Amino acid sequence: MNIRSLTRGDGVVIGAAVLLFIASFFAIYSADGAEGVDLPSAWGSAPLLMSVFLAGIIGAALIVVTHGLPQVPKVAGLDLGQFGVAFTVFAAWSALGNVFDPAGGYNNLGGLTGSGPDAGTGAILGLVATLILAGGAIATPLVPALKAPLLPAPKPAAPQPYGGQPQGGYGYPGAQQPGQPYGAQPQTGQPFGVQPSQPQQAPAPQVQQPAGDFSPFWFAVPVPRPLYAEDGSPTPIAELAPGTWYLAVEQRGPSLVAQTQDGRRGVLQDTSGIQRG
Repeated sequence: MNIRSLTRGDGVVIGAAVLLFIASFFAIYSADGAEGVDLPSAWGSAPLLMSVFLAGIIGAALIVVTHGLPQVPKVAGLDLGQFGVAFTVFAAWSALGNVFDPAGGYNNLGGLTGSGPDAGTGAILGLVATLILAGGAIATPLVPALKAPLLPAPKPAAPQPYGGQPQGGYGYPGAQQPGQPYGAQPQTGQPFGVQPSQPQQAPAPQVQQPAGDFSPFWFAVPVPRPLYAEDGSPTPIAELAPGTWYLAVEQRGPSLVAQTQDGRRGVLQDTSGIQRG
């Protein structure tokens, strides 16, 4: 799971799920004359626990896991993220009904006096958390600010030029010195007063640039984008995730030929908003 592919909207969903979990430990009822009465939390009411709290947390987990996977799993033609959104909306709807009628039509709860119990801290916090949860799940694909990456992309290390030689020698005794004939003994010293001869430096290897003076560069995408095969096939071969750096090796009009970490090459058709390294 690539956590750098998560968006700010996923951060809102995660925060709301944490708040919903905390609210499940507070009392779900509140009433006058409740001193000495043990008011239950959501864990003491199976219908409320399953329809509001567990449904909301499961929905949040499905949304976050779906966005972190390179390929979205599907069930009955729908991806798991859509099921997660449905779970969050159902949890918010159930929480709203529970706040309006906490006792489910029963006015006498555990010996409480008065007209009946009201919604407690747990029920109110649960309603707030599920509303934020459902709102974040629905608004993330629609609001550009929520589609931005949750974590900033790391700066890539400067790549070594193609064909460049590593710095320094191997370091073991008897290593071949530059300009020394093959098989000759290394020089251990020079006579006093004689200047050491400077070995002739070999010309640096020439880096051949692709056609059109294109120089490869590192880049990152702002949102997940498909990578298509170079033969023009409409089926994506991979998905580029935000927060990961890829190498652009060729330019074809407005598109880029990109290379992934596992060596696969493909065409990135949508290059808008990419970040160059």
